[in-house]
Amino acid sequence: MSEILETAVSAAVAGGEVLLANWRNLPHGSVEEKTKNDFVTYADRESEKRIIASIRSRYPEDAFLAEEGGAQEGGAGGARVWIIDPLDGTSNFVSGFPFWCVSIAAQEAGRLVAAVIWDPLRGEMYTAEPGGGAWRNGTKLAVTGRPDLEGAFVATGFPFRNRHKIDTYLALFKAVFVHARAIRRAGSAALDLAYVAAGVFDGFFEFRLAPWDVAAGALLILEAGGEITDFDGGQRYLERGNVVAGPPGVVAGLRRAARGIVTEDAI
Repeated sequence: MSEILETAVSAAVAGGEVLLANWRNLPHGSVEEKTKNDFVTYADRESEKRIIASIRSRYPEDAFLAEEGGAQEGGAGGARVWIIDPLDGTSNFVSGFPFWCVSIAAQEAGRLVAAVIWDPLRGEMYTAEPGGGAWRNGTKLAVTGRPDLEGAFVATGFPFRNRHKIDTYLALFKAVFVHARAIRRAGSAALDLAYVAAGVFDGFFEFRLAPWDVAAGALLILEAGGEITDFDGGQRYLERGNVVAGPPGVVAGLRRAARGIVTEDAI
């Protein structure tokens, strides 16, 4: 494990400690609604502070792109950006639904160089770096061998921040549903992507995600032998947030299902 990945692991654990201390125990008045149905809590903010402080203790010149704090420039010599979601699945966390995580990725010159997704409730640490494979608690991961969408077990997320796109999403959901064995919406895109890398889900699709929702999971999937693209088959998923992921055959099947329904320009 490289020093960068070790730093990400330590920071994720530090953030997770804050979340566990507040799990089903949030202080009164500590939940705010940023926009309709999009929440932030005291725990999100404190987790992010702890994560950034942990990383800065080793790399004080680095920059950050984080869900709550936004973009923070680094020092003159800082060429690395840390992409952080201190609590992916905030609505789940607020409601006491046990599906949420910490997501951290490091990017250099536009290339992802380290990824960590930490699930504190289950004690599962997902890690990846280029050429090193994807791992969960020391066990190497691989996407499923499913050859296409037919009979696939698929994860998704609803476009709750972009409800005006619901008709497009429901048309796509129907097109996938008629082929898939089952579709799940658990409420944490980062953890969904980790589950794709681990071979739990065969595939994943969603619109309009943020970079911190996707970055760590993207590297996990690539290192687990999978593919991740946008709906047109391109590589703009971090920029635009439109994601199709899984083994190559399932990704191809999801894009076929989207044909005529979804284009990058339309969403």
